Amino acid sequence: MKGSRTRSVLPGFGLTMGITVFYLGIIVLIPLSCVILKTMELSWAEFWSTVTAPRVVASYRISLLTSLAAALVNVVFGLIVAWVLVRYNFPGRRFLDSLVDLPFALPTAVAGIALTAIYAPNGWIGQWLEPLGIKVAFTPLGITIALIFIGLPFIVRTVQPVLQDLDKEMEEAAAMLGAGRWRTVLRVVLPELTPALLTGFALAFARGIGEYGSVVFISGNMPMKTEIAPLLIMTRLESFELEQATAIAVVLLLISFAMLLLINYIQWRAGKRALAE
Repeated sequence: MKGSRTRSVLPGFGLTMGITVFYLGIIVLIPLSCVILKTMELSWAEFWSTVTAPRVVASYRISLLTSLAAALVNVVFGLIVAWVLVRYNFPGRRFLDSLVDLPFALPTAVAGIALTAIYAPNGWIGQWLEPLGIKVAFTPLGITIALIFIGLPFIVRTVQPVLQDLDKEMEEAAAMLGAGRWRTVLRVVLPELTPALLTGFALAFARGIGEYGSVVFISGNMPMKTEIAPLLIMTRLESFELEQATAIAVVLLLISFAMLLLINYIQWRAGKRALAE
């Protein structure tokens, strides 16, 4: 009938919005608020002395640098993996595609033990690297490898859908106009993939900062050298220093949030510039 309204299959906006806010509040906002409230039990001087202690600052440096290095490596090789899985058909492609999700399904502690066994001085790979003077386990390099392992799916799964939707005719047109392969990649393909790559980078970096299970075994946990910030939080919790633990956690939370906010801003500016053109 004329003037009749088409009913949506899903419930209305009011109900779904209420469920969304309630669910996010229970799962995200309330736990994070408790962390901040617990930290506020410290005075400003106590908070500052806790988060700027030399051992804590060293753990920040280890976590940030290794997470950054792992995320950058994953941007390069994650893009290659996604490209191969999307653009080529070959025997075993489905199996290879399923392996990408293995770090999500595998318990992080199991991954950490496996990587330590492989890269230890007497491990399968470590025994060959040791004579060359390359030590992986119990060094920042080992931490970086562990973070590469757990961060790869974020890049691949973020880039894959964009590659699948990318119009191949644009690449063919560039080739017909005389552009070489590298020029086509740099001027046609990469601009389309940049927002997805930035998103995957931010997710992998944020995950790496807070990673514990896969890193705690291979790091060696040496204070001022290979001790990561999440391990320091666990150490404070085991000592019943809850306020100090939450203070360190708040700093990591702010760093991760700032990274995600920066990436979203860059994507917003890029989208706005694309619309303007």
